[in-house]
Amino acid sequence: MDPFFAMVAAEASGDLLAGHLLDALKARWPGLRAAGIGGAEMARRGFQAWWPIEKLSVRGYLEVLPRLPALLRIRRRLGERLLAGRPDLFIGVDAPDFNFDLEARLKAGGVKTLHFVSPSFWAWRPEKLAKLRRAADHVLCLFPFEPDLLAEAGIAATYVGHPLAGALAFDPDPIAARRALGLAEQGTVVALLPGSRAAEVRHLGSRFFRAAALIQQARPATEFIVPVVPHLMPAMQAAARASGLGAALHLLQGQSHAALAACDVALIASGTATLEAALLGRPMVIAYAMPAFSYRLMHGKRLLPWIGLPNILCAPRQWQQRPAALAPHLWAGQPEAPFIVPELIQDTATPQALARAALDWLDAPEKIAQLKQRFFLLHQQLNCDTAQLATHAIETLLAR
Repeated sequence: MDPFFAMVAAEASGDLLAGHLLDALKARWPGLRAAGIGGAEMARRGFQAWWPIEKLSVRGYLEVLPRLPALLRIRRRLGERLLAGRPDLFIGVDAPDFNFDLEARLKAGGVKTLHFVSPSFWAWRPEKLAKLRRAADHVLCLFPFEPDLLAEAGIAATYVGHPLAGALAFDPDPIAARRALGLAEQGTVVALLPGSRAAEVRHLGSRFFRAAALIQQARPATEFIVPVVPHLMPAMQAAARASGLGAALHLLQGQSHAALAACDVALIASGTATLEAALLGRPMVIAYAMPAFSYRLMHGKRLLPWIGLPNILCAPRQWQQRPAALAPHLWAGQPEAPFIVPELIQDTATPQALARAALDWLDAPEKIAQLKQRFFLLHQQLNCDTAQLATHAIETLLAR
């Protein structure tokens, strides 16, 4: 009998990861049925979305409050449906704030649970470990240092590599990418990725466009490309018209990987897109901003001096091994934390600072060459046979 797996992904990055996982699962179980909450990438693999992913795409503290009753209602109804339908396995794809309580309810009801993507307990909110222990029978980890840290907390886990490393060729030809996007083959191209959520775009979009205008003043022939998720296109079009960049600004329907392949440097909101840029070998400036109250709460829970995945993953091993022992007030006196790409957070993410950091990359080809060497090593480290490792871990879990 063909298995039935339930899945929940809550945002574009989770949808992309779940899509790659579904490819592996369907290769192992061709008749697999999968349903729950997901997006376009999952739907392309035959996934049945009972609710669209946009229902869950929210981040922050104050920002979630107006939508909290609806989110709780969806989670309750989904839990009831799954306890009645008895899937062979529930897979929560990231989104711990939504998935952990759902997984714990299903696990208590006899449904096997898998969490795909370890929460970043080593970077902030270490209290997630206790919730994860109650929620998941097994965890699939994207990063090699995570299983040992989870084992210390009594949580079974398997490192499967990152699907994006297998899907993205390192340092693709920018000329071919520009040709495919209809851009001039020569000249400077800057990619702007202010995020895939409305709140992210509200807080970063205007800063990125104003930074682009400053870059254009310094390098008048520069072109700018902005990959946009469909539901944000109207807002992005309005912002583009107000930017004053004119024909130098190109909005793309999605195509974030093509935009990163075509660019010389990228301004990127902190998140999975920063890892995508690293795996493609592109220099970047990482930025993030949110309401002041949410930022104060989140900043107080940070365990590492970075927020960007490229900086975290390229950190010296001793930083990755001791995150739970660190807190922001303990950073003083520690060995200086290396930032291989700049991070501009909250009030420091001004248009002037963003533009200056991007121009610094463009003026330093030798630094870009060194960065690419480090990113190549990261690509090799994360490029595993994710399909085989993930399906083997799932088979073992189902056989227990």
